[in-house]
Amino acid sequence: MTETIAIERPGLDALFAPRRCAVLGASRQPGKLGAVMGRSLAAAAGGVALINSRAPDPRAGIHGDLRQAIDVGGPIDFAAICLPAPACPDAVREAGAAGVRAVLVCAGGFAESGPSGLALQDELRRAAAEAGVRLLGPNTSGFVVPGRHLVASFVPAMSHVLPGRIAVVAASGGVHHTIAFMLAAHGHGISLGVGLGNAVDVGTADVLDYLTRHEETAAVALHVESITDAAALLPTVERLVADRPVVASVVGRHDIGAFARSHTGALATSWRTARAALRQAGAVLVDDERALIDAVVALSHTRLRPSPRPGIALVTAQAGPGLITLDQLRGRGVHVPELAAASRERLATVLPPLTYQANPVDTGRPGPGFADVLDITAEDPGVDLVGVYALIEPGAVDLPAALAARTRPESAPTIVGIGGAGDDVSHTARRLLDAGIVCVSGPTALATALAALADDAKARDRLRRVPDRDASRPSTIGFASSRGWDEQQIKIALAGLGLNVPPGHRCASRDEARQALAALATPVAAKILRPIIAHKTDAGGVCLNLHTDADIVAAWDALAAIGAREVLVEAMSPAGVDLVVGARRDPAVGPIVLVGLGGTAAEVLGDVAVRLAPLSVVEAATMIEDLAGRALLNGHRGGPVLRVCELAETLALLGDVLTEHPDVSDIEINPLRLTHDGLWVLDALTTHLDQGGH
Repeated sequence: MTETIAIERPGLDALFAPRRCAVLGASRQPGKLGAVMGRSLAAAAGGVALINSRAPDPRAGIHGDLRQAIDVGGPIDFAAICLPAPACPDAVREAGAAGVRAVLVCAGGFAESGPSGLALQDELRRAAAEAGVRLLGPNTSGFVVPGRHLVASFVPAMSHVLPGRIAVVAASGGVHHTIAFMLAAHGHGISLGVGLGNAVDVGTADVLDYLTRHEETAAVALHVESITDAAALLPTVERLVADRPVVASVVGRHDIGAFARSHTGALATSWRTARAALRQAGAVLVDDERALIDAVVALSHTRLRPSPRPGIALVTAQAGPGLITLDQLRGRGVHVPELAAASRERLATVLPPLTYQANPVDTGRPGPGFADVLDITAEDPGVDLVGVYALIEPGAVDLPAALAARTRPESAPTIVGIGGAGDDVSHTARRLLDAGIVCVSGPTALATALAALADDAKARDRLRRVPDRDASRPSTIGFASSRGWDEQQIKIALAGLGLNVPPGHRCASRDEARQALAALATPVAAKILRPIIAHKTDAGGVCLNLHTDADIVAAWDALAAIGAREVLVEAMSPAGVDLVVGARRDPAVGPIVLVGLGGTAAEVLGDVAVRLAPLSVVEAATMIEDLAGRALLNGHRGGPVLRVCELAETLALLGDVLTEHPDVSDIEINPLRLTHDGLWVLDALTTHLDQGGH
């Protein structure tokens, strides 16, 4: 028998910090890809060797193969392959044989082009593995490391991107360029920028792992189209976040996938799951590239201490824009506390009496005391971060000077949002950035930056408090034999885990149904007991508000007519707020847990939160913050008040069912009703993998 030897893949130093580069497919025709790449790499440390086996030209510095180039100029670590797709696998093999340790394949025509391209991509992957080289691409425009003058890109303008403290890691080469140019337009450089393309070898997790040791990087802007290797990616994000913040934008919000069996499946879209997974790992989530820029710029300059609820204060020279920022912060769940009485008393000695001074602090038209206002606000014991908004206009306060005049710079840090037009605005922004103060444009951008710092602080606080598993949680061993269970059997198992289940009886005849009615408080419900019916209400398998013998007999007959052999007669729960909770196996990331508002209407409302399992109670409690309708769970109009720990424990247990029982595909409670007496399981089902589950 042949022994299989696992070969550890080399790191990414040869890709992002090579001693010398080469271009395979170099050309003397200026418009050709190989010519553009050669010009881009010309300034790289160690220089670039140009290779063209069909048209070598030693006088022009174009060699016939890599070995000739190595003989002339020394070892080559990295090669950009600028050849048609069919020629790329052999070129990768040639590079590996010559001692090259990393390659970039720019060409398209691989998996994105159909079955034949997929086969070619598989060949390319095998070639890289056999040659022992790391491969970036294919189907990508490359990468840049401005601090090393390394521009492995066929977009010439990337050579103008300056060195900076932000790394850009994008699924798309085009998005990589877009973010880099947007940062440059606002005066920010990058430490590393990479477009992953089809990512047959070097993927997101690999680049993020490299960045954990990249001293030049202070923050990471991450663009994600899908998660295909959660087991590698998410622990890497968590390790990176410990030292460097990660801001992630996930595309695909409106690509709503429909899963066949359960509401849990129907609602847990790939977009939601990817966002939930990254958030759980500690990344800050944003909705678009503009917010990505504002958030990552702020986090590249400053970072708050880990905190479960950092306090944000606003100082505004214009009340209207300040209200926009405040509204955005409230909508994002950011804590904007009222300033302490002592702080307000100090502010009253500086500001006119008609201004609002509790938080936000409205200065009116700012004057000479603006620096004092900032100091007083930043020194408030409940404030961890100060946001300032001001219009830059002639005769107004010199904002950079006011910030420089602060007497307590060690107090809460400041982020500035500015508005206005003309050279004064750009000059002010430059002065602020040169002083190390984050500056963004407009009240919404200011809210985004402030919220990003708050979210990052909360994420790191949560990560340090989350245990591997709560030892006190009961075992779900009872679900080991759950195959083929009906609603009552599932409810009995859930009751064994401590969940509230209405009293009920299994009935196999009219007489047993009548006896059950007599034993229970009315009204009661009668339900068909058949595991294969996932949505009993839609199938006519539920009869509600039964009070009399005649009611229960009529219900029995109606259910028998649609095939019922047994019926569950159960006390009805009082009115309340309905939720759907569940867990299912996502094909990309594994077991996930979901909670949504609306019960049977949850699929229409789409108000859901998702996390990966296994799930701690601490993490599960954060899911409620994600629900847009969470106010309904807090006594709305005299309604019931949710005990957060009760719901969090339920969600954690459902995650345990899947993590402890690999054959269970999904488990759903719908609805889970919030009443004044707590949460009650009104319906439940499970699916196993061999029952057509996911």
